[in-house]
Amino acid sequence: MKLDILAFGAHPDDIELGCGGTLAKEVANGKKVGVIDLTRGELGTRGTTETRKTEAMDAAKILGLSIRENLAFADGFFINDKQHQLEIIKRIRKYQPDIVICNAIDDRHIDHAKGSKLVSDACFLSGLVKIETKNKKDVQAPWRPKHVYHYIQWKNIEPDLVVDVSGFIDTKMASVLAYKTQFFDANSKEPETPISSKNFTDSVIYRSRDLGRLVGVDHAEGFTVERYVAVDSLFDLK
Repeated sequence: MKLDILAFGAHPDDIELGCGGTLAKEVANGKKVGVIDLTRGELGTRGTTETRKTEAMDAAKILGLSIRENLAFADGFFINDKQHQLEIIKRIRKYQPDIVICNAIDDRHIDHAKGSKLVSDACFLSGLVKIETKNKKDVQAPWRPKHVYHYIQWKNIEPDLVVDVSGFIDTKMASVLAYKTQFFDANSKEPETPISSKNFTDSVIYRSRDLGRLVGVDHAEGFTVERYVAVDSLFDLK
């Protein structure tokens, strides 16, 4: 299956928090969108790998994803090496996305920056003819995405572009809150974490409102880029 967009997250819930509104909007526009989680989030303080898996699939249904996979890399300990790059290259060649979206280039959690560089490097290597990979027994053709974008996570990184997600913030938040063990629940007996407070959940909305305010829309999500963004005409810009 060829995808229009393939989004990667170091942990289940990274995608929903970082670009859930953008993905929901593109699905509504008829695009085929998939997600690949690098780890199972097994080092997370709250919940278990089993609950996280169920939550991830519930979120996938809310967003309308065509596929969701988990590579089961070691949470906290995966590295940017040949073995890990090849696993990502296989998925890029399998799904042939025009756009890849991945973790923030710099963030509080060490896996986010690691995942960002790992996926970005794999996107480049995936286009090299002399790197051979197979899908089952079939040799895969080289494929390099046209664009690689990075969503914004814990840190307030200045975006290079923003996407108007007005009308899709409710879908985004529903996908985020599908992770019932991870986020604010006044009745939870789980330990508190930096993302389990009501302030954090509220911050997802007020960040989107603030980015939207800056570009004259209700809600927006920000991204950083690896190369200049080009348009055919100045009139293409909002």
